[in-house]
Amino acid sequence: MKNLRLLLISIALIAIGEGVFAQRFRRNADLSDPRASQQGEETPRWKYEPGFERDAFTFVRIRYSSYRRYGRGGGGGWLTDWPDADVNLSWRLQQMTSMKVDPNGRCMELTDPELFRYPFIYIVEPGSLAFSDEEVMILRRYLLNGGFLMVDDFWGDYQWDNLASELKRVFPDREMFDLPRVHPIFHCVFDLPNDLSLQCPNVEVGTESEHTGITYEMYHGGDCETVHLRGYNDDNGRLCVMICHNTDNGDGWEREGENQYYFREFSEKKAYPLTINIIFYALTH
Repeated sequence: MKNLRLLLISIALIAIGEGVFAQRFRRNADLSDPRASQQGEETPRWKYEPGFERDAFTFVRIRYSSYRRYGRGGGGGWLTDWPDADVNLSWRLQQMTSMKVDPNGRCMELTDPELFRYPFIYIVEPGSLAFSDEEVMILRRYLLNGGFLMVDDFWGDYQWDNLASELKRVFPDREMFDLPRVHPIFHCVFDLPNDLSLQCPNVEVGTESEHTGITYEMYHGGDCETVHLRGYNDDNGRLCVMICHNTDNGDGWEREGENQYYFREFSEKKAYPLTINIIFYALTH
């Protein structure tokens, strides 16, 4: 835990050194020309300065077991949007902020002994997620000792019920709560207006929404229309889990270069600003 706290402090100082950079999201990079790896452009590559390997922020995706096999190649929902989503988000963090970001994200299991080196972890498509008893204990210890979990891209009542059940095993002694839009996580870097819907659909639904006005993935069944942004606090009242339900920020990162309308309306306005806020909050609180 000491190493994790030192890493949090060092990265926080790097980020805070930039001060208020919310207004730089458009000025410091040509976001009118989104990167388009799916259309043949080379995936961005960059290096951090030698000697700062352990001070750079590393995006960590959690590899988990599912009670049914689904996802890319039958490998499970944890693979969704990998690797482009991870690379694109890491690149935008490096480009938009003063953070030093590791270009090589990690995929690891909660039981990996290296987990506690990393202050931020990401779980995607947890609709069929199933934690082992060991993973439940490790995740609880990780979160109550300074770690932060972002959960993303799951839709409808069925998938919600599964995640809620698994997280209740992690935190049987506390209640999940809806995050009010006045919470600092929505304003710490980018000031996300209260009346801005933060729903980010996949690229197909999002592209069609220019004509349909529909931004939710209705085919999942149950309640998919309403975005739910919920969380858990640790013992000190710090938000340590951020749950993004009925929205798909990962597609906003991965598919940013495939359609200009999708990029402008979802990647630029929602997926990137919200996630940068989440990461900034995780590293500075």
